[in-house]
Amino acid sequence: MTLATALGGGGEFDRIRAMALALGPAASGLGDDAGLIPRGEGELVVSTDISVEGVHFQSTWLTPREIGWRATAAALSDLAAMGASATGVVVALTIPTGAADDLGVECMRGVGDAAVAVGATVLGGDLSGGPVLSLAVTVFGAARRPVWRRGAAPGDELWVTGALGGSRAGLLALQGGGDVPAGARVAFAHPVPRIPAGVWLAAQGATAMLDLSDGLAGDAEHLAAASDVALVIDLETLPIHPSVHRMAGVVGQPFREFAAVGGEDYELLVAMPAGWRPTEDPEAWTGIGLTRIGRVEAGAGVRLMQGDEVRALSGFRHP
Repeated sequence: MTLATALGGGGEFDRIRAMALALGPAASGLGDDAGLIPRGEGELVVSTDISVEGVHFQSTWLTPREIGWRATAAALSDLAAMGASATGVVVALTIPTGAADDLGVECMRGVGDAAVAVGATVLGGDLSGGPVLSLAVTVFGAARRPVWRRGAAPGDELWVTGALGGSRAGLLALQGGGDVPAGARVAFAHPVPRIPAGVWLAAQGATAMLDLSDGLAGDAEHLAAASDVALVIDLETLPIHPSVHRMAGVVGQPFREFAAVGGEDYELLVAMPAGWRPTEDPEAWTGIGLTRIGRVEAGAGVRLMQGDEVRALSGFRHP
């Protein structure tokens, strides 16, 4: 399998394919949630993520501390998707000219909060000025048994952690400028990287896994493409965030479809071997629920089923 076939569609992924071609032998292992560096028993896992004001957030919506948390949680989520624990964080912080003196300090408080929450340490970084606030967060972790996107096989079953659609509900409420339900705001401003769940699922035999940054409907395409299989997802089974019903009504979309296309939930979509069932309560070990939502079949692509009807949905598409 080449990178050309291991990624789904969209402008961002077309650019990644072009960059990989330009790098040639200077790069390897591109196309997954994180990169791996062998080291004795297990792997060192490294990933990086950029959060830019005006693209990923608006400073009028969030406090600086929330901005720091959110940016770091997004990067740490990539470690969770590989079944890795978290050990360190490095941040390159760009502060706009004329910003308040404590902007950088408060952003870094949020970074530290997120790091401590998963047992990691802030190791350092870089500080610069620029036109807008941005954080480039690099995270380091370790995995005894890394889980790729490419291991799902026909017969496997699909599971998802937590609940879906809350972050989208928060985003739309913030964009609307009206009352923002507390739960929806928390889902958007304070996502929780599923590090314990990723480690636990890897130990349970997960065959493929990724985090839901672009929405279930979109990210499922990437897992299907990487594993060269078809995914069948039953929309009736999706775990729905409590804030979804209200905001789905506002935009006039069925609530299950609203949840399926919502991005930045940072939950984990995981393929487990056929017939696998947890022998212990997953929430006791991971702090979050786990729901079976579909299956893996031979073929290609993703079918989102509402009863006997296939729903044509797509997640967030990068321009």
